[in-house]
Amino acid sequence: MHYASITERLADLGSGKWAVHLAARERIASGEPIIELTIGEPDVPVDPALVAACTDAMTAGRTRYSSGRGEPELLAVLAEKYSERAGRRVTPENVLCFPGTQTALFAVMLTLTEAGDDVLVGDPFYATYEGIIRASGAGMRTVPLRAEAGFRMQAKDLEAAITPECRVLLLNSPHNPTGAVLSAEDVAAIGAVCEKHDLWIVCDEVYEELVFEGEAASPFDDPRFAERAIAVSSISKSHAAPGFRSGWAIGPAEFCRRALPVSETMLFGNQPFIADMTTAALSNDPGTSRGMRKAYRRRARLIEEALREAPGLRPLPPAAGMFILLDVSPTGLAGADFALALLDEAGVAVMPGSSFGDNAEAYVRLSLTVPDETLREACRRIGDFAASLMANGIAAHG
Repeated sequence: MHYASITERLADLGSGKWAVHLAARERIASGEPIIELTIGEPDVPVDPALVAACTDAMTAGRTRYSSGRGEPELLAVLAEKYSERAGRRVTPENVLCFPGTQTALFAVMLTLTEAGDDVLVGDPFYATYEGIIRASGAGMRTVPLRAEAGFRMQAKDLEAAITPECRVLLLNSPHNPTGAVLSAEDVAAIGAVCEKHDLWIVCDEVYEELVFEGEAASPFDDPRFAERAIAVSSISKSHAAPGFRSGWAIGPAEFCRRALPVSETMLFGNQPFIADMTTAALSNDPGTSRGMRKAYRRRARLIEEALREAPGLRPLPPAAGMFILLDVSPTGLAGADFALALLDEAGVAVMPGSSFGDNAEAYVRLSLTVPDETLREACRRIGDFAASLMANGIAAHG
């Protein structure tokens, strides 16, 4: 039987990247005492007022078809949010609503790229980016994100990666998996390169509310790039509501006009009751993100302090988000081998860096979304495991 070529392009870009996580879940289900530090799922509940807003909307009959662009109240709240942030007028014509950031990015790439085009993305990159790029038929070109530059994209590296086929730069700031945050100067330099080469700038900003100090800069907010910048985000991280699947894309009105039929073909609108809950979330800050910022910053420091002197390990402190990277290369193992052996021998599940690109192969990613005491126990196990690797390595070469 015949299958579309998209199935081949995406064949190895799905759940395979989460193999360690899935293996850990199987062991947990069988009763093993595994500490899970893999996925970025907030460890706090959704604010009860938001759950009430959702259920009240359903009770009130907000279960019918929705507008393809988004519910009017939510469009207005998002326009107000980004007008205030950018310091210029943003209207509902600049907004499209989606069920989550992932869907928004998928639709954006279908709107902007096709076979023969290339999309630039920093390496390391979030595990699903290659799939959303290749789904349209476009290719992916990576730009190295260097540890010595704090994993912030450098304009000279971007310039060096550009070819005539490039159409889009996909940014992620605050960044997953590194926790890097672009400064206004970084954005200006990157934007100037994109302007020179007539590139779209798509920025995944889902961790915007989880910056530990200061604020993240966005290309959408810089007036010089207003006609080529698209910001994508959701309430998944900011409001600890990943299961509600509520996100959006903010961009030029012409982009939104062209993307709307793509969105409608995929979705034919979103759930009105979830839109009402999202409107409530953005209109009345419940303080969820403030609490998470405090907790994740504290836990990142906990890991740094616990593993800073551990043989064979080097924690890389994040500036935002809910993850921290560990450089495990001194142990002699690549991140993927380290993660698999750590699960088998120490009962700790972490994400191998190879799930996030070639530039992350020497790392593993730890989630900060478990209680402090659990994290301390995980650090003890990880430190002991690394020490045993180093001792065995020294003994083997002694």
